[in-house]
Amino acid sequence: MPKAVQLSAYGGIEQLNLVDVPKPQPKAGEVVVRVVAAGTNPGEISIREGRLKDVFSMDFPFGQGADFSGRIDSVGAGVAEFAAGDEVLGWSEERSAQAEYVVSNPSRLISKPPALDWFRAGSLFVVASTAVGAVHAVALRPGDVVAISNAAGGVGSLAVQLARRTGARVIGIASEAGEKFLRSVGVEHVAHGDGLAERLRALAPKGIDAFLDLFGGGYVELALALGVAPERIDTIMDFAAAEKHGVKTDGSSAAASRETLAFIANLIAWGEMVMPLAAVYPLAQFKDAYAELARRKAHGKIVLAVDAPVSQPLHPG
Repeated sequence: MPKAVQLSAYGGIEQLNLVDVPKPQPKAGEVVVRVVAAGTNPGEISIREGRLKDVFSMDFPFGQGADFSGRIDSVGAGVAEFAAGDEVLGWSEERSAQAEYVVSNPSRLISKPPALDWFRAGSLFVVASTAVGAVHAVALRPGDVVAISNAAGGVGSLAVQLARRTGARVIGIASEAGEKFLRSVGVEHVAHGDGLAERLRALAPKGIDAFLDLFGGGYVELALALGVAPERIDTIMDFAAAEKHGVKTDGSSAAASRETLAFIANLIAWGEMVMPLAAVYPLAQFKDAYAELARRKAHGKIVLAVDAPVSQPLHPG
């Protein structure tokens, strides 16, 4: 029987299991995709631990994962846009992408650009829509100075490049391990940690115009202390600070669409943007992937290979 990652109860990684499930059959207006690769995202940890149960209310057991790439296995009545064998990427609103088969509405799929590899395609939707939503929220203009935390992470690595495309000067806050990547895409690196405010003031003595918080843990307060206006601060992590200070929280939901996915997929496919992979794990090692994700030190995306050999190094950089 096909395999799927399922959550049996709220809690730690031990509540996740790879279980046998019936092969899904498409209803009218649906397709079934044979998954090649599926992404992991920090939000899955929050869902698993029950912190988002008011947003994602589901009965146990339920699946995990939003992003996927694969080939159309079967189509339901009335579906004309896709046919069996078509290569696609997209997302699951049911959080069920980390599985050998996933049911999808065609409105959540796009054709996979031939030049885009399966692993990047399978982990793209959440980071693409989040990065686009966050960058759009702070209304960058040519000549602006924007600081971005967690700048070498999955969302950050795309957000810094999108910010650069607006003509803004981009300062990426990241560990020393992320410096090489950030400089390769034209972003100024600054190390996080003690003394960050002073380092940012030294880099931008005339002030910082906008701030993207992609990590949480006090960056909203830092941005305000640096004089950034609340309407030009966006956080995708610190919702308590956003409510307290009136800053924005635009992310994936603000930009979730096929158009956003196609836009970013084609930029990556044609080499106009780069998307680093931190690690690729076979589906059977999904718990190792989640353990690495929880450390929050990954440079790029952590991906599950479902129907694809892990022919590249586990940590390709």
